[in-house]
Amino acid sequence: MNIRLEPLKREDTRPLYVFEAENREFFETAVPSRGDDYYLDDVFLERLGNLLEEQAAGISRFYLIKDEGNRILGRVNLTDINTGTGTGELGYRVAKMHVGKGVASLALSELLKLAGDIGVRRILAKTTTANIASCKVLEKNGFLHTGTDDLEFLMNNETMRFTHYEWSDK
Repeated sequence: MNIRLEPLKREDTRPLYVFEAENREFFETAVPSRGDDYYLDDVFLERLGNLLEEQAAGISRFYLIKDEGNRILGRVNLTDINTGTGTGELGYRVAKMHVGKGVASLALSELLKLAGDIGVRRILAKTTTANIASCKVLEKNGFLHTGTDDLEFLMNNETMRFTHYEWSDK
């Protein structure tokens, strides 16, 4: 599968909204809900505007994962970028219909190639102990498991903990 990463831009508002709304239920099986308000037009536009401001300030980089047909397959982000320390935090999500096709692994591989260009040499990531697929994507791309929280929490009637990973270009 051929994919590309495109920086998030205001022109992506409508297709991004559709992507998020269509995959909401699926995403909420793995991560906490963004809440009903997120899907209100004015709230969605405000939050998108905030992301674009962060991106313009260099604090974060938000990318859409797109295919040859320009369809959004997912998102991959670097947030809390600190160019002084060369660190950033990873986040990503892939549409339900594209899970298991290598999209997340390919997108993360592309993001790691871009990281150095923006001064990021070390990336932190976390997922839940229940999200085995995400753990595999991270490990396939050279992330090392650095620990698992002791604190358990309940999400979707399942007890889980956060587990942490780190990648370095060294």
